[in-house]
Amino acid sequence: MNTRFYNARILKTNSNHSFEIVSGELWVEGNTISYIGPGKDTDIHFDVQKDCENNILMPGFKNAHTHTAMTFLRSYADDMPLQDWLFNQIFPREGQLTEEDVYWLNILGIMEYLTSGITSNFDMYFFPPMNAKASADTGFRTVQVSGLNNFGGTVELMEENYHKVNEMSELTSFIVGFHAEYTTSMELMEEIAALAQKLKSPLFMHNSETELEVRECIERWGKTPTELTDSLGMYQYGGGGYHCVWMSDNDYSIFKKRGLTAVTNYGSNTKLASGFCDIKRYLDEGINLAIGTDGPASNNALDMFKEMIMTATIPKVVNKDAACIPATEVLYAATAGGAHAMMLDDCDRLEVGKKADIIMIDMMQPNMQPENNIVKNIVYSGSKSNVKMTMVNGKILYEDGEFNIGFDRKEIYAKSNAIIGRMR
Repeated sequence: MNTRFYNARILKTNSNHSFEIVSGELWVEGNTISYIGPGKDTDIHFDVQKDCENNILMPGFKNAHTHTAMTFLRSYADDMPLQDWLFNQIFPREGQLTEEDVYWLNILGIMEYLTSGITSNFDMYFFPPMNAKASADTGFRTVQVSGLNNFGGTVELMEENYHKVNEMSELTSFIVGFHAEYTTSMELMEEIAALAQKLKSPLFMHNSETELEVRECIERWGKTPTELTDSLGMYQYGGGGYHCVWMSDNDYSIFKKRGLTAVTNYGSNTKLASGFCDIKRYLDEGINLAIGTDGPASNNALDMFKEMIMTATIPKVVNKDAACIPATEVLYAATAGGAHAMMLDDCDRLEVGKKADIIMIDMMQPNMQPENNIVKNIVYSGSKSNVKMTMVNGKILYEDGEFNIGFDRKEIYAKSNAIIGRMR
């Protein structure tokens, strides 16, 4: 499938985290961007030609921390602290999930991603092959990380899933990881570190999400979660952490030294009162920053626009400095920063030779006018209502409120409601 976008304004990403807009055309051949520039004659046969009507084409958002299949617990257990929420409400219901449940719940989440202009997600959940099948069947791009802990899974199964998912489809990939230090024994963490080294894989985990988590880790091991996992050799091939709120000076030094990524999750962290990730410190240290929604049970929306506005504004209050977090850095984290965290370097920007993971932003809506600064409009005033089209791997999966993923939306909604309806 070849697609020609014309009368477009194309948001290009620069190496210094800035953006520029060029007018013209963008061509997609198969799953790859083949041309960006002014209109010209060509012998290429285009199956689809789209008049963009001067709207913005930009790289799709990368949701860099998710638990997609937790859609079944959206608004089920709210307004309680993390430990109570997780151990007393979430874990007992998750224990009742089947592989088929996870398949359908993932498709529901993918639909929500597409409406928010998200073209790939970084997922941690049960039954990774079934998660990958949902992505492959719908045409969505998913990177997975293991959520192994004391309550389920083995290192042997993680290695099996690593190979199975990475070989399943060009849209699915898998790296080494585990849930968190506080749910994982020392013996298991040592085995995980050994596997990461064997597979030469990056490693991600929930890291320093709450003050209690860090304090108890220091009491157990005399080290923060970052210091402990680094001492075990987990980051020989990179990786990073999710949340990364309660970090020490040495933790920041380790992240910088190892080239790790901090994935911030402001929606989840504020709702669970976990604290605020120090975005300014990461930017000042030159540490790669990405943005994730976390799961739909703790957010409760899979909406990158909501995450961007919180990431851009809450640190200003915390630092008492309205200039400390530029909108350009937030948009970069939501696109290229997430792509680099997920090892999707061929999906990070709109450029010839990159994968065609593209969204169209509708500028003909009042919240996008006037056009004093389009990047700032996207970050500060943009919303899901501005996502006119979402293309993944050269295929348009969502456009003008309609899905092209091979499933009927009503069927997905019915199956999702039936799953939570049978839970005790």
